[in-house]
Amino acid sequence: MRLGALLSFRALGAAALTCALTGPALAQTADVPLATRTGESDLPLTVNQAATGLDALDLALRVDPASTTIAGTARYSLTALAPLARLDFDLDPRFAISAVLVDGAAVPAERWRNDKGLFSVDLADTAAKGTRIALEIRYAGRPHKAIKPPWQGGFVWSQTPSGQPWIATAVQGEGCDLIYPCIDNSQKRIGVIDAAVTVPAPLVAAGNGKFVGRSDEAGWTTWKWQTRNLNTYALALNIGPYETVERTYRSRFGNSFPVQFWHLPGNGAKAAALVDQMVGFLDFFERTIGPYPAGAEKVGLVETPHLGMEHQTINAYGNDFKLAPEGFDWLMHHEFAHEWFANQLAETEPKHMWLQEGLGSYMQPLYLEQTRGTLNYHVSLWDMRKKIVAKVPLVPEGRLSSAYYNDKDAGWGGDIYYKGAWIAHTLRGLIGDRAFFATLRRVTYGRDDPRPGNFVPVYRTSDDFRRETEKASGKDLAWFFDAYLRQGPLPRLSATRNGKRLDLAWTTAGGTPFPMPVEVRVGQRIVRATMTGGRGSVPLGEDLTDFTLDPANRILRDDPAITAWQAQEKAASEAKAKTAAAQ
Repeated sequence: MRLGALLSFRALGAAALTCALTGPALAQTADVPLATRTGESDLPLTVNQAATGLDALDLALRVDPASTTIAGTARYSLTALAPLARLDFDLDPRFAISAVLVDGAAVPAERWRNDKGLFSVDLADTAAKGTRIALEIRYAGRPHKAIKPPWQGGFVWSQTPSGQPWIATAVQGEGCDLIYPCIDNSQKRIGVIDAAVTVPAPLVAAGNGKFVGRSDEAGWTTWKWQTRNLNTYALALNIGPYETVERTYRSRFGNSFPVQFWHLPGNGAKAAALVDQMVGFLDFFERTIGPYPAGAEKVGLVETPHLGMEHQTINAYGNDFKLAPEGFDWLMHHEFAHEWFANQLAETEPKHMWLQEGLGSYMQPLYLEQTRGTLNYHVSLWDMRKKIVAKVPLVPEGRLSSAYYNDKDAGWGGDIYYKGAWIAHTLRGLIGDRAFFATLRRVTYGRDDPRPGNFVPVYRTSDDFRRETEKASGKDLAWFFDAYLRQGPLPRLSATRNGKRLDLAWTTAGGTPFPMPVEVRVGQRIVRATMTGGRGSVPLGEDLTDFTLDPANRILRDDPAITAWQAQEKAASEAKAKTAAAQ
C-alpha cells in the first residue's frame, strides 16, 4: 500500500494527502531526490536476487540524533537457490560502504559497486546451487529524510514536546534499502532478523518481534530484537524516551502473548486505554479471520511523530488518541488489520494491493457490525461509497506506473481502500457469509484450519482470491472479478417500466457479462431478479412507482447521484482554492 494505509474511510477522501500530522517539529530540510531504483519498492528482481535465499540477517545499527546519521553492519546468511556468480542487493547510494566481506574474507573494492541503488558483489567463484554464503556489509551516512511521512517516507528526525530526540522510520513506498542493505521486493522476506539498535542513553529503541536483551556502554544503550518472516518494508526504527504499557492476551486458540505500547511520558493513561481497545480488536480479528499471525512474538504499538504505518508487531501510531464517534480508534484498527492483510496475506506485486487495503478497510464496517449493529455497518460503508472514483481498474494490465499510486485523477486515489471494501461487501452479499468468511480464512492462511504454529505468510494474486471464492461458493465468478477489478467504471443497472413489469439490465464498461442478481422492493415485498445474461424483470403492483432497486444496498454499482455530488464538491473546492490564490 504505497499510499501508506492511512486513507481512512472515516476522514480522508481520495486525494487526502494533506492530513494533519501529530507531534511537534515535523518540518525537515528537503532532502536530495532518491535514486530511481532506491525511490521505488518492489521493482522486478534481478536474476541474482531471485536466486538468493535470505536465511538470516544480523543487523547492528547505531543511530546518532545529534548528527542525524546512522552506521550499520549487516551480516547475512544466504543460500544460493541457483548457481550464483554475483550477489545483488538494494541500498540507498547516499550511504558510504567501508567494507564488504564474503565468508569472512574482505572483498577487494573493484569487485563491489553501488550502481544507483543496485549494490552488487562479484563472488570469487560461482557458488553452486545450495551453497551457503556469509555476506557482511559495513556502511554509514546520513539517511534520506522523510518529506511527508508516511506517504513520502524515510527517516523522521523529530523531538518530543520536552525537546528529547524522537525518531521513526516509514519506508513503505520507498523500501527497506533506505535503512539497510536488502532485497527490496515483497516476496524476499528474511527468515530470521536479529536487530541490535544502539541509541544515546536513556533513549529506548522499540523494535519488531521479541525483545531479547539490552546492553549499556559509555552513554549508549543497545536494544536487541528478533523477528521472523518480516514484511520487507516493515522493519522500523522507533526511538524516544519511551515508557511501556503491557497486557497479556489469552487467545481463543489457546496461546498467550503480550500486547505492548511504547508511549511518550505523560500518555500512560491514554496508552492503557488504547491497549484495552487492542484486546477487543484482537478478539474480533481472531473470531472473524483466524489466529493472530505473530502470536510467537507480540502485538506492539509505538507512539510516533507521524500518523501511522503497519510495521509488523510494532505498529506506528500517531493519531493522538482520538476516538471515532463509535468509541474506537479507527487508525489503530486499520493499521492492526494489516497484521493479517499485508503481513500474513501479502500481494505478489503492487497491482494486487487491493487485497491488502480493500480487505483491511472492510474490517472496520465488519467490526462495527459486530460491536454496534447493522446501522453502523451501513453508515461506514456509505461513507466509503461517496469516495469511490472508479476511473481506472483496480488490477491493471502490466506493471503499475507511479501515477497509479499518487495521481488522484489518473490513478487509484482511494479506490484500493473504498472500492476494495465495497467489492468485499458485494461479494459477501452474493455468496453468503459461510462461503465469504471461508474464503477470507483460506486466502489469508493457505488452509482451512489455521492454528498457532501451523501456517506461514502467503503471497496472493487477485486470481488466487477468485479461485478461493469459487471453491468456497461453488460458483463461477469470473464475471464478477472482471467487472470490478479489471474495468474502471462500475456496472450500471437500468430499470424500465414495461406495463406492469419492471425490466432490468446490467451494462459494463467493457461489455462483459454481469449476471448479478438484483433484489427489488415492490410495495411491501422483496422480489429477486436472477438476471440471467444480465437481464431480468419483476412484476410491479398496482402502484407502478412504488419500488426500490437493491433496497439493502448489497451491490456496488454506478450511481449518478454520487457522481453529480462528487463533481459539485470538486468544483466548490477548486473555486475556493482559486479564490484563496487570488487573495
